[in-house]
Amino acid sequence: MAESRTEIGTLGEFGLIEHLTKNIEQRQISTLVGVGDDGAVLDHYGRQTVVSTDMLIEGVHFDLAYTPLKHLGYKSVIVNLSDIYAMNAIPTQLLISIAISNRFSVEAVEEIYEGMLAACDRYHVDLVGGDTTSSSGGLIISITAIGEVSPDKYVKRSTAQKGDLLCVSGDLGAAYLGLLLLEREKKIFLESPQVQPSLEERKYIVGRLLHPEARKDVIEFFEENDFRPTAMMDISDGLSSEVLHICKQSDLGAVLYEEKIPIHPDAKDFCYTLELDPTACALSGGEDYELLFTVAQADYDKIKDIEGISIIGYMTEAEKGATILTKGGNSYPLTAQGWNAFS
Repeated sequence: MAESRTEIGTLGEFGLIEHLTKNIEQRQISTLVGVGDDGAVLDHYGRQTVVSTDMLIEGVHFDLAYTPLKHLGYKSVIVNLSDIYAMNAIPTQLLISIAISNRFSVEAVEEIYEGMLAACDRYHVDLVGGDTTSSSGGLIISITAIGEVSPDKYVKRSTAQKGDLLCVSGDLGAAYLGLLLLEREKKIFLESPQVQPSLEERKYIVGRLLHPEARKDVIEFFEENDFRPTAMMDISDGLSSEVLHICKQSDLGAVLYEEKIPIHPDAKDFCYTLELDPTACALSGGEDYELLFTVAQADYDKIKDIEGISIIGYMTEAEKGATILTKGGNSYPLTAQGWNAFS
């Protein structure tokens, strides 16, 4: 039985907004006025506000040939929440804008919003506004995330200190490998449509690309233990690129230990299948949405045994630059070869 299709033009802009947001709940006491007015009204009761925005463009940031619409909606929220967590803040509200062409039905946009609202529910965030407009080309999603943090407890990229330990959450490189796998399967399908892709054995790396999570748990650990990193950012463009950002903005150098970089066994296995170097994928792959942060050496005991946190190096004086010490004992300059939006 064919699925029904409702043309967006039958609802109009305001009708579509009302249709998509009619069942939205408000979870935050700081949300005074949400969707439906000219602006949202937020009251943060003396806490400091953090704001970040991100844009995802079809054909640049995602490919609908292998990205389910619900997953796309979910991920579009996650990439924004990750930026708020990277400031040591808690996300509270979102503004979502979407540009769509007439090739999308109301049901298709509903799927995107289902994913967005699922992420809002999981991370206890309110959708309080946004915009919809038409697009002559592909799909565009722009999200502004708002968060709050206790006064002066936010963490920047520029505040690392010489001697600080360099740490990372989770594992790296799997999302990039998931992208390589899906691009390979897409190419095979286009050449031979009768061949169906088999992804069962690669669920982990595909999931890391299509359905990432933000590291709320790490920020909660910091809060519960009255602990604050000296500098922090999320890993969206590759580990090497982000380490160099912290180095540049903190006016420092860094030493990374190859053997300390966390890589999931499934990612390593697929690397070997493709005859790729797992370390190179972890350094230059993107979209991991893990947290890269520095801590004072005096805080070593607080994090050394925390599951899912890896100490991968330390910060040095700027004159020494950023280097990676390989398993073989050789030292090489760290270079940013991650994803470039304008390449």
